[in-house]
Amino acid sequence: MESGYATTPFGGRPMTLGMISSQVTARAVPKDATVHKWHVFQDIKDARIALGATDRALAILDALLSFHPDTALYGDSELVVWPSNEQLIRRANGMPPTTLRRHLAVLVECGLIIRRDSPNGKRFARKGQAGEIEQAYGFDISPIVARAEEFKDLADAVRSEKKAFRLVKERLTICRRDIVKMIDTGIEEGVPANWGRVQQAYQAIVGQIPRTAPRQTLEAIAEELEGLWAEVREALESFVKTQKVDANESQNGRHIQNSKPDSKFESESGLGNKDEAGGNVADTDNVRSLPKRELPLGIVLDACPNMLWLVKGGGGIRNWREFLAAAEVARPSMGVSPSAWEEARTAMGEQQAAITIAAIYQRQDQINSAGGYLRSLTDRAKVGKFSVWPMVMALLRAKLDASKTTGTGAEAAAVDLEAAGKVVRTESRLEISDALRRSLGKPARGS
Repeated sequence: MESGYATTPFGGRPMTLGMISSQVTARAVPKDATVHKWHVFQDIKDARIALGATDRALAILDALLSFHPDTALYGDSELVVWPSNEQLIRRANGMPPTTLRRHLAVLVECGLIIRRDSPNGKRFARKGQAGEIEQAYGFDISPIVARAEEFKDLADAVRSEKKAFRLVKERLTICRRDIVKMIDTGIEEGVPANWGRVQQAYQAIVGQIPRTAPRQTLEAIAEELEGLWAEVREALESFVKTQKVDANESQNGRHIQNSKPDSKFESESGLGNKDEAGGNVADTDNVRSLPKRELPLGIVLDACPNMLWLVKGGGGIRNWREFLAAAEVARPSMGVSPSAWEEARTAMGEQQAAITIAAIYQRQDQINSAGGYLRSLTDRAKVGKFSVWPMVMALLRAKLDASKTTGTGAEAAAVDLEAAGKVVRTESRLEISDALRRSLGKPARGS
């Protein structure tokens, strides 16, 4: 046997209320109580954090329990084990003596064991003539029996919390996956809704998810995300229903009306103000009256200065190649699907489609569904009823009007508009209609 470090029944160490409570609990153990020591040990492991025990402390407790010969522990039996430090170190996978002593103190503080030290500080058992143990000095494991129900309740609570945490994580994962798929479907299928704002709302919610968070925080985020899920789902289902009722209307860009006033994304009731943003291009003759040459890049940038925001590093756009690259950045930010973009490039040509994207981007605050608007203009371009000229001229006219109101930049805006007008006058000798004149922002003859 090895000598211990205590010279009193309490080990010669400072007493705490936790130790006294353990002593009281151990004395109150029912005499007829019976527990399976390894089942209780599993409960203690599951409730380790709630109990304040460490992994190393539980490794020592595992070793201590192994020194008791019986698997079943009884309330009326002797529950003291007296292994030496060397024996404990071997069964606890060889931890250093200082570490052993420190984590033994943790077990005592947590109320999992009680020190029963002899007067001379040694751990041993005194036996009677018949070989029975009369008195043992060492570590009392009776709290394992006395607190078995408490450990089980704590472990059940911990397991329930872990399950609830796992379920809310699954809810978040499934909801995020479904929303992303539904947004992609809405964009790809041309469902007229403000998908750019839907994506922003989704990113705002997802951005709240911390790396580590309590279950209650994740529950709140999951509820918010499920609300967005329901809104997107409702929008898609409503669009499918409208298609079944009138396929022609849905192709012309009829927009979904959302019944919820506080929707995460705007309800769509139209493609925006076409007379302002795109010009009234219903008359084929008007389009034919426009010049055939391409718009100068400088005029396009004057009409659509917001495109410069999309250039990395804040540089300018020096050629059409850089302008096309900026259009590729603007397209997804407005929620325009790849299929709608490809269809527009095929119908209009790559450069004209990019100018159309730039004009829509310049006035996106006035256009509910950029993707639906682009598809509508693409349909017009397919039958020769669309040109980018009225869109650009309307933007220049709006810029001039705004400059006159503020009193700044009016002269420059007038020069831009006059330059564009010269191209129209020199390259198109045909008489243009009153409708086209109105789209260019000029008064009709005789007005």
